[in-house]
Amino acid sequence: MEKIQDVAEKIKKLEIQGATNVALAGVKALGDHAGSLKASSVKEFFQKIEDSRRILEYSRVTEPCLRNGLKYAIKKARLAEATDVEEAKSLIMTYTEEYIELLRSAKFKIAQIGAKRIPDDSLIFTHCHSSAVTQIIIEAKKTKKLEVINTETRPLFQGRITARELAEHGIQVTHIVDSAMRWVVKHFKNKIDLILIGADSITAEGTVFNKIGSRLLGLMAHENHIPLYVVTTILKYNPDSLLGNLETIEMRPVGEIWDDPPKGVKLLNPAFETISHDLIASLITEVGVFPATLISEKFEKEFPFLVE
Repeated sequence: MEKIQDVAEKIKKLEIQGATNVALAGVKALGDHAGSLKASSVKEFFQKIEDSRRILEYSRVTEPCLRNGLKYAIKKARLAEATDVEEAKSLIMTYTEEYIELLRSAKFKIAQIGAKRIPDDSLIFTHCHSSAVTQIIIEAKKTKKLEVINTETRPLFQGRITARELAEHGIQVTHIVDSAMRWVVKHFKNKIDLILIGADSITAEGTVFNKIGSRLLGLMAHENHIPLYVVTTILKYNPDSLLGNLETIEMRPVGEIWDDPPKGVKLLNPAFETISHDLIASLITEVGVFPATLISEKFEKEFPFLVE
């Protein structure tokens, strides 16, 4: 359980960040933990696995990619009906690796599909850090001329990760403060070709949850007729939303904003916000480019056993 607790704590503290990286780390931790678990029966084994799942799930509440991965491995292992503990261990380890490979394969496919949407000699705007977004841009750079404007993304400056990764691949990046995004979009509206952002969660209605500031960017894109694409694996879909369950907005520690505020100053630090489907041109996913409202249909086709 120590390994599970350690990974959960790193996720909470954003030492592991980005929805895909969180899912990869959490699912791998479950597989590693399963291999070392001691249990007297298959029933006890799965009880302990469920305890581990809850710890990992609660490490970040707005991460269906992680939740789907844990559910994927556990449900497939249960369906296989192991006859002893060693077989149950092997099944969890097999299916966690299978999910990890699904995510890695998805990122490669998204990069190939998304790069085709990037016009030559283009200017791209992006917010926060999404490994899928950077992979699309890096892939497009192989055959096209392009530049990027990106935000620093306060309060933890994840945008610096994006800027650094792109610069290391020879891509020209203009880095701006978050509050300058409207000014930049307005003054570059005839030059910005498209906006690419990632996603942490997608609901049945096609509403996307992403880093705070994303809705403002979506509204500005709509105002200036610039297409905004959400780059994501379909595994970030929240199947529970189909039953009316609402996604939770994670509230981060206020010390991330100001560690010693004056007396009487109240701080609030929401990590995410929603972007309604009408502000999104399309989702760019491993199964193609399509309107956000079709996410439920696409997910159910690929992973019917994850929908309850």
